[in-house]
Amino acid sequence: MNLAIFSALSSYLRVRCFSHKIRNRASLAAWQKKQLANWLKNDLPKVKAFSEYGDQTIELSDLPIMEKSDLMTDFARYNNQNVTNEQGWAAFETSKQIGDFIVGASTGTSGNRGLFVISQIERFKWLGTILAKAIPTFWRQKNRIAVLLPIDTPLYDSANHVRLLEIKFFDINFPLEEISAELEAFNPTILIAPPRILRRFCETPTKLLPRLLFSAAEKLEEFDREIIEHKFGAPLREIYMATEGLLGVSCSHNKLHLCEDCMHFEFMQVGENLVSPVISDFSRKTQIMARYRLNDLLRLDSDPCPCGSPLMVVSEIIGRQDDVFSLIGQNDKHVEITPDILRNVIVDTDRDISDFRLLQTGPLNLELQLPDYCSFEVKQLVRERLNQLLGKHGVSPDVKITHTPVEPQTARKLRRVERCWFP
Repeated sequence: MNLAIFSALSSYLRVRCFSHKIRNRASLAAWQKKQLANWLKNDLPKVKAFSEYGDQTIELSDLPIMEKSDLMTDFARYNNQNVTNEQGWAAFETSKQIGDFIVGASTGTSGNRGLFVISQIERFKWLGTILAKAIPTFWRQKNRIAVLLPIDTPLYDSANHVRLLEIKFFDINFPLEEISAELEAFNPTILIAPPRILRRFCETPTKLLPRLLFSAAEKLEEFDREIIEHKFGAPLREIYMATEGLLGVSCSHNKLHLCEDCMHFEFMQVGENLVSPVISDFSRKTQIMARYRLNDLLRLDSDPCPCGSPLMVVSEIIGRQDDVFSLIGQNDKHVEITPDILRNVIVDTDRDISDFRLLQTGPLNLELQLPDYCSFEVKQLVRERLNQLLGKHGVSPDVKITHTPVEPQTARKLRRVERCWFP
């Protein structure tokens, strides 16, 4: 057995056995403390950004909060191979490798793309981890996994080194009509795609019959889930992943668990019952992500999961912090309203609303796009309830309703609530 496959197998077994050894939050905290202490002492000081801590015994709280702008201003400071921004982007555009190291990048939804670099060992540890969480019984039967995402990475191809797995990447930057024939010929047993792509399959004839579906790369709405599961007659689970790593995977009870067995999460309060995660990934040694602030808004669930895992459950991924609407209220006061509040008032108006877009286009300007099948009465009722909600927050923006069909998006991530205007 070569070292790569051994790394994948050992990671798989560690993750599978984790909840049997660590049964509660207190045990998890004690285990994480040991992992962090070892990582802070042996791995953190090996990159230039944290070299000053090499002769010190420190706690995680001693480190500053790390922003994406810090990482991308001088990428070489945060990886022990001294890979620069220029070298990273050049490798990403060609072989996606520098020597024996893998280089990847984000899709750049916010216009600010991020790089990552990992070793081959870390690549296969990632494989073992995601298999243990997403397909824990993969060894019982052969699986054909179709990954439909906008960017390919050698991470996905690592699964082809396992005898019972065959994985194929499909680039959704191309129209679905161009990749559908090849996808159907592949006949995947497992399909991984953004919700907007899965919804497109629901709206067009398809021969796909996967046993299991995974939503990835975008927020999964509950009405999307109902439509997708009804169409395919298969369960839809969720993978929460970003440039920063594998952040969470839903269990067999459809609860999205954070990967606290691989990284440490801190939670910054953002509004009522919402948090923004700050991660420290003690499973990665090539690139150091220490107290790295993510742009996501989460709602956590403190109730224990029926699956028995002690890992924290996310009840909802609300969206991105930069999609929090910033409106001008009385006395020029800025009023912030989170995407979940806006989303709920729209979809709760009428069960027939299974798609929409709400855009902030100015300090007091909103554009609401509803499907053309919505009646005039429904559209007016949505406007009325949206204005009532906004009035309670002390703002009275102009809400423009467009009567054109809501066009499906394929070239970019779907953001149903999006702030397009910034002060």
